[in-house]
Amino acid sequence: MPEEIINRVANSKLITLDLEDYYPEGKRILFDIKDWLFEGFVLREKEFRNHVSEFDWSQYQGYYVALTCSTDAIIPAWAFMLLSINLEPFAKKVVIGDLEVLETTVYQNIIDNLDVSEYADKPIIIKGCSKKPVPQNAYIMLTTKLKPIAKSIMYGEACSSVPLYKNK
Repeated sequence: MPEEIINRVANSKLITLDLEDYYPEGKRILFDIKDWLFEGFVLREKEFRNHVSEFDWSQYQGYYVALTCSTDAIIPAWAFMLLSINLEPFAKKVVIGDLEVLETTVYQNIIDNLDVSEYADKPIIIKGCSKKPVPQNAYIMLTTKLKPIAKSIMYGEACSSVPLYKNK
């Protein structure tokens, strides 16, 4: 008679955290201001302010927005500040940078507000391989937050995890 197969992973005390579970819904966009610059390089204040005042910002309701300029123009800080003031009533989040910076900033806020007290003195696996764009920095941020309280931290899947940290 064959021996019964025991699922040791299911019976273990391992807790799997999947950063993909915390991925906030909402469209992400890169808002490039190059077309609002004279010849793509010079910010003329009056023309720029006209573009800002005539633009329909409500189309970004519920969006996550990364502000950028894809040319080598020197953009004064006030220009991005003005854009963010106009986006603020509509967008969920506004940053200066690319979409990676945007995702990292979004996850920084999520991880900062994450209650990890339930993971105290427990072995944790931070799941990898997500289908959503979880930034690499989010894994570091979560590891940093868990390290002071976790019994151990691993990365991957329960069946093939990579040990990272063990509390002595």
